[in-house]
Amino acid sequence: MITPIEWLQAQRLATLLVHPPPEPQPEDDPVPATSPTLGSVTSVFKAEPASPSPAGHDERITVPLPAEVGPAPLDMGDSADIPGAIGLTTRYLTREGKPWIPVMGEYHYSRDDPAHWETELRKMRAGGIDVLATYFFWILHEEVEGAIRWDGARDVRRFIELADRVGLRVVIRIGPWAHGEARNGGFPDWLQALPIRHRTDDPEYLRHVRRWYESIEEQLRGLFHSAENPGGPIIGVQVDNELYDQPGHLETLRRLAESLGIRASLWTATGWGGAQLPERTVLPVYAGYSDGFWDESDTAWPEFGVMHFTFNAERDDLTVGADLRDSPVDSSAGGATSPDDPWPYATCELGGGMHIAYHRRPTVDPDDVAALALTKLGSGSGWQGYYLYHGVTQAIGDRSTTQESHATGYPNDLPIRDYDFGAPLGAAGGERPHFHKLRQQHLLIEQYGDRLATYPTTIAPASDRGPRWAVRADGRRGFLFVNNHQPAVATLPDIESARFTVAFADGEVRVPREPVTLRSGMHAIWPLRQPFGSVPSLTATAQPITEIPVEGRTVVFFSATPGVDVELQFEGVDPDAVGGARRLRDDDGALVFTPHTAPGVDAEVTVGDTTLVFLDRQTAESLWRGRMAGRDSIVLWPGEAWFDEGFRLVHPEADTLLAVYPPLEHAEFSPAPSRGSVFAEYRVPGTGSSTELPIPRFTDLPLAPVRRGGSSGRFSAPLEHEWESLDGIPLTLDAHVTDDVERWVLELEWIGDAIRVYAGDLVIADQFWSGRPLEVDLLPYREVVLAHGLTLKAFAWAPDSEVFVDVRVRPNVDEPVLEVTRAALRAVRSTSHS
Repeated sequence: MITPIEWLQAQRLATLLVHPPPEPQPEDDPVPATSPTLGSVTSVFKAEPASPSPAGHDERITVPLPAEVGPAPLDMGDSADIPGAIGLTTRYLTREGKPWIPVMGEYHYSRDDPAHWETELRKMRAGGIDVLATYFFWILHEEVEGAIRWDGARDVRRFIELADRVGLRVVIRIGPWAHGEARNGGFPDWLQALPIRHRTDDPEYLRHVRRWYESIEEQLRGLFHSAENPGGPIIGVQVDNELYDQPGHLETLRRLAESLGIRASLWTATGWGGAQLPERTVLPVYAGYSDGFWDESDTAWPEFGVMHFTFNAERDDLTVGADLRDSPVDSSAGGATSPDDPWPYATCELGGGMHIAYHRRPTVDPDDVAALALTKLGSGSGWQGYYLYHGVTQAIGDRSTTQESHATGYPNDLPIRDYDFGAPLGAAGGERPHFHKLRQQHLLIEQYGDRLATYPTTIAPASDRGPRWAVRADGRRGFLFVNNHQPAVATLPDIESARFTVAFADGEVRVPREPVTLRSGMHAIWPLRQPFGSVPSLTATAQPITEIPVEGRTVVFFSATPGVDVELQFEGVDPDAVGGARRLRDDDGALVFTPHTAPGVDAEVTVGDTTLVFLDRQTAESLWRGRMAGRDSIVLWPGEAWFDEGFRLVHPEADTLLAVYPPLEHAEFSPAPSRGSVFAEYRVPGTGSSTELPIPRFTDLPLAPVRRGGSSGRFSAPLEHEWESLDGIPLTLDAHVTDDVERWVLELEWIGDAIRVYAGDLVIADQFWSGRPLEVDLLPYREVVLAHGLTLKAFAWAPDSEVFVDVRVRPNVDEPVLEVTRAALRAVRSTSHS
C-alpha cells in the first residue's frame, strides 16, 4: 500500500507537470512523530512538525477556462420537462435545469424512536441537509423467514413521508447487503445460513432478493419521483454496498428493482476500494473519513488519513471496508476511480464522526469533520454526503442483538447498542459543535451552489510545508479553498507569510495583498471576484455564508478567518460608495478596503444598497436561516434549535441572546440593546434544565479478559456471561422522569473500559470508553425506569491495555481505574417563535 509520504510525493509530481513551481523555499528535514499512545509505533503520517513553517509562501496557480459540459454517459436522470427534474452532466448534477450540489445526511429510521423522527428530520433540514439517506437493514424487517414487518420503527413509509413534509428529498439504500455495522451486514441469520452464493446472480439468492424488493416497493408505492409522480420524494436508490467485483450483479439488482416498480432519477453504488461497476448503470459514490475504527489497535493514525485533508484529484479511498475483503485491494482491476470520469464526483460517506470498536476507539474532533468536508468540496465534490449525520441506537431483535461482532465472523467487536458515531446530531438528539460548523458550509452551498457546481477545481502543487489550497473557478471568478487542519495526532504548523495569486484568463487576483500567517487548524473558503448583492466583484479573506434581500436591501453574511484580517478587494465599485471600511490601496484596478470594526455582529460594510456583515467565527457558527412568520429570516442563536412553523429553540440553561433579521413582529422576549443596523436582539431566559445526580461509586474494579477473535484477530469485547457475572450499582435519579418533556437525557462522564446502563434487565445503553460522554434518552423507557430504576455495570480500564484510545484522554495510570466523574439528567423542552 502506498504510504502518505509517497502519496504526497506523487501528487506533487503530478501537479508540477501542469503548474510551474513556486520559488524554492528553505525547508527543514521532516521529523517523524512517535506516538505517545503506543511508544513503539512510529507515525509516518506527520509530514510537518507542529512548529512554524519556513517564511515566505507566495503561492501561485493558473486557472484555465473550463471545458464544456455534456450529458453524463449514464442511463439515469429525468426528462427536462418533468417538474423537479434531476439530471447529470459530466461535471455536476442539475435540479429543475439549475446546477445543484446535493447535501446528503444519513439517518437510520429503524435504529431510532419513531416519536422523534419528525423533530430529528427538521434538525437535519435546519443544518442544511437537503437529501436524506437511509439504509434498509433486512435483518430488522425479517428476523423470521416469511414474516416481513413494517411496524413501529420499521415503518419506512411514514419516515419518508415525514422527510417529504420537512423538505427533504430521499435516497434509499436498499441492499440487500448493507453493512452499516449491522449483524451479517444486515442479512437475516436465516438468509446468511443458506447454502447459496450470497451477493451474486445465484438464482436461489435472487429469489429471496426479489421477495425483499417486492416488499419494499409495496411499502413505498407512490413515493418514487418519476414523470408520473414528479412530487415523489425518493430521487435515488443505492443497490448493495461495498461490492467490489460483481459488476454484473449490481446491474441485475438495478434491473430487478426497476422491474418491480422501484423507480428513481439516480442509481448509485459505492465506488471505493477500486470497485468494478457496470457501465452506464450506476453513479459511483465515494467515502472519506478522518480516522477509522476498522484499522489496527497499534495504529496512531491510519495511512488513509492524510489524503482526506489534502486537496487532490483522487476520489477513491482503497481502505474503506478493506478489512471485510478476502484479498487485498487490486487497484489495477479497472475500478471507476479516475478524476477524469465523465460524471460528477459524488460522495455518500464523508465522516460525520467515527464509530468505536472494542480494539480501536478514535476521537474525531469537530474541526476534523468540518475541515475534511471543506477539503472534499475544494477537491471538486459535486455531492456532499455524510455518514453518519445523525447518530442512532442499535436495535435489539427478538432473536439476537444486531450489531457487527466477532461472534458472527466479522473483524470488529462493536457495542450492542451504541451507534452514536460522534455524529453532528447525536443519538439522543443533541446538536454538536460540528453540526454548527457544517451548517456554515451548507448555507454557502445552498446560496451559491449553482455557481460552485459548475466550477472545475484546480489544485495547487503539493508541498511538504506550504499551504494546502485549491481553486474552483470558471476561468474568471471562483472560490479559493485553503486547509491547514489535520487531526490532533498530526497537527499542521502555522504557515507564515502566505499569499495566493490566481491567474485567470483575464488577469490575476492576489489575496491577501500582503502576506499573512495561516494559523494551525484554520480552514476557509474565500470568494474570488464573486458578485454579492449589487457588488459586481468582490475578493475577500472571509468565507461567505449566505445573503438575504429584505425591502430593497441585500445583506450578505461572512465568517472571518481566525488570525487573518478581513481584506476586501472591490472591482467595478465607486470608492465613494463604500462605507464602514478604511481604504488601504488601489491595486491593478481593485479597490482594497478593510472594515473599521473587528469581526462581530456590528462589523458592517455598505456598498450602495448592499450590506456586508463580517461575523467572528463563533458567531458565524450560530447563524441559521429559515422561515419565521412566513418570512425568510436569519437567526443568530448559539444553542439548539430547528425550524417548524417558526424558529423552535431548546430552552437554554442560562440567559442567552437571540438575534433576528428582519426583526420579529411580535417578540415574546425582552429586547436587548442591538449592535449594528441589521439584527434586532432579544434576551431568552434560562430555565436551568439540568439536574446533577449523585455520582455512583464502583467498589470493585473488574478487568475484562484479554482475548482476540473475529476474522482479523483483534481484541474482543467481554462476552455476555462475563457481563452477567458483574454486580450492578444503582444510579439514583433525584429528578423525577416525567412525561412533560421532549427528552430526558442521562449524561454520564466516566473512565473505564466498557459500561452498560440497564433499566431492569434491558440494556438501554452501552459504550466502550473513548473519552466521549455517554448520553441516553430515558423517556422511551420511562415506565421500566420508574418500576425498576437504573443500574450500571462496567469493566475497569487496565493500565497495560493495548486497545487504542486517543493519547489526549488515555489514562496514565499504574492501577485499574473505573469511575463515574459526573452524572446529570437534562430535561429537553422547546418552544417555537415567529
